Amino acid sequence: METLIYELIEYGCLQGLIAKEDTAYRINVLAEMLEVTGFEESYDSYLEKRKGQTQRPVAEILSDLCDRALEKGLLKEDGITYRDLFDTKLMGAITPPPGEVQRTFREFYKKSPEEATAYYYHFSKATNYIRTDRIVKDEKWVTDTEYGPIDVSINLAKPEKDPKAIAAAGQMKKSGYPACLLCRENEGYAGHLSHPARQNHRLIPVTLGNEEYFLQYSPYVYYNEHCIVLNKKHIPMKIDRSVFTKLFDFIDLFPHYIVGSNADLPIVGGSILSHDHFQGGNYTFAMARAEYEYHFTLPDYPEVKAGIIKWPMSVIRLRSKNRQQTEDASDYILNRWREYSDPSVGILNYTFTENDGPRILHNTVTPIVRMRDGEYEIDLVLRNNRTDGEHPWGIFHPTAELHHIKKENIGLIEVMGFAILPARLKKELAETERIITEGNDVIAALKENELTEKHADWVSGWIADYDASQLDGEHIHKVMQDEVGRVFVKVLECAGVYKRDEKGQAAFRRFTEGL
Repeated sequence: METLIYELIEYGCLQGLIAKEDTAYRINVLAEMLEVTGFEESYDSYLEKRKGQTQRPVAEILSDLCDRALEKGLLKEDGITYRDLFDTKLMGAITPPPGEVQRTFREFYKKSPEEATAYYYHFSKATNYIRTDRIVKDEKWVTDTEYGPIDVSINLAKPEKDPKAIAAAGQMKKSGYPACLLCRENEGYAGHLSHPARQNHRLIPVTLGNEEYFLQYSPYVYYNEHCIVLNKKHIPMKIDRSVFTKLFDFIDLFPHYIVGSNADLPIVGGSILSHDHFQGGNYTFAMARAEYEYHFTLPDYPEVKAGIIKWPMSVIRLRSKNRQQTEDASDYILNRWREYSDPSVGILNYTFTENDGPRILHNTVTPIVRMRDGEYEIDLVLRNNRTDGEHPWGIFHPTAELHHIKKENIGLIEVMGFAILPARLKKELAETERIITEGNDVIAALKENELTEKHADWVSGWIADYDASQLDGEHIHKVMQDEVGRVFVKVLECAGVYKRDEKGQAAFRRFTEGL
């Protein structure tokens, strides 16, 4: 245990988490937590013996510390939830306090926004807030499509809770603090069986639209420098004029990033609508590479270039050096879309509750902002969350025949062309590949297998397009990835309010011509 404490301290020093002057203090903090009353050798002696040796990943150090803590009875149960709570507590003991992190960030920002975010991203990984050992488990690939290369991932980084922890959490009294996973009160929070520990979590304050927000990175980083910008207040998502101002403010602060907001309505919104927040990062999404395929004018905003881009969903792109006109034009289009209906293509901006009760509004947008060649650029993705008896999941939602791959809501990240698919697919697709490579009455075999039966009809639709040599053990994985990517494109097309056929695109142009 003593050597492991020293090893974690050494790691913290090398990563810039612990100042040389603080080593003795941090050693004693860890010793108290781990009930170590003394050390047989000094830290300096330990370092002398360590010269020339490679530093282990922090995940390995923490795993060994959890093992020792379990042996000593400091860790009551052995399960991933219990271990995460315990090792985060240990990391919190070597993580600098919020004020120090914020001061360092500001010093780097004086040099450049890029240096500031590079520091903060490294810091968030070094503290194990971003568990890089789990992130690398995600399976990712790129599929070429008619809309350009599309990113696809199977999300394996989020650990599945162990049954004991789930049962124990069910017996706990709910405190309501923090109110949600995004609240600023998570910073330094000890966590419990149904809420992750955050002692190693640090936030960076930013001002957007004259309101207080905080910058952090997602602990699951789906893409490079995947950040979240959260409101200081626990208030619900709302897309209005102020959102555009805040998104453009963010881009002025961090012009090397993109930033966007989930829509503010169920079905077409994100997973957390109860807390106002944005997402962004340092990544070029497939949508950003999409080109204009139709232009229209906005007479009241002469400096704004407006058009429809070639994308499976329905996207209006505005571009201009004039930030004010771009903001104004965005708000104008949002308000026009909120009140727009076109029954010929199934778009109704509102319906009534039973007995002619209050109107239920259905139209909103998913906005994404970036800088491109010195110009402000915003993509306004038109959304509608109406349901009916035939489409209980949503009229503009993946249809039932696609649910074997994706049935969850299509949020901001996926709108931009980055599929986040459920972890179950890892096993299901591997078993599907095995059955295909065996080649014996494939469709029947798929239907008889509990893991693969849901994929049988899908496979029957494309397997004849390939000869036997393309379906052998060497090639089947790439074939499967490409076919999954094509399903994701269909998922996005389903979520588009204007379909990509002649009727749908003519209706889309009618809307833009009326602006």
